[in-house]
Amino acid sequence: MSDSDRICVGAIGGAFGVRGEVRLKSFTAMPEDIAAYSPLSTEDGARAFDVTLTGQTTNGLTAQLSGISTKEAADALRGIRLYALRAQLPNLPDDEFYHADLIGLEVYDTGGAVLGRVKAVLNHGASDILEIHAPGMSATILLPFTTEAVPTVDLAAGRIIADPPEGLI
Repeated sequence: MSDSDRICVGAIGGAFGVRGEVRLKSFTAMPEDIAAYSPLSTEDGARAFDVTLTGQTTNGLTAQLSGISTKEAADALRGIRLYALRAQLPNLPDDEFYHADLIGLEVYDTGGAVLGRVKAVLNHGASDILEIHAPGMSATILLPFTTEAVPTVDLAAGRIIADPPEGLI
């Protein structure tokens, strides 16, 4: 199974309480939808968990994972990212993308010059930002992922056409 068959949908924040529940950060559009995509697997695919949501906490959800029944077992999972099979996830509208599909795409300006490659997709609350690694530059470019700054995303061709705001590059 390739990485493109799996999408990161959440991460475990550590134990919640003493009965094996975990704090769960959901990366899905509707946070509680994460449970519908179970079983969720670890990045290496070595472990899979059925997820039962038990409540909400600050900045996340609380959940019971199958096979985890103690605080120690839950704490041992802190920082583990959870993946769902792409086939389990809904198809997206044309103007929405899974972050995993954007990482690694070549970015060109509207004149056809290469700006770099998408290194990460960041979100600090307002909207998504593409972190672009430009050839020959030590710093990365942070490009707002808006229709104005990124008018075209062509997944089939593996490229993004960007129209960066004046003075960004």
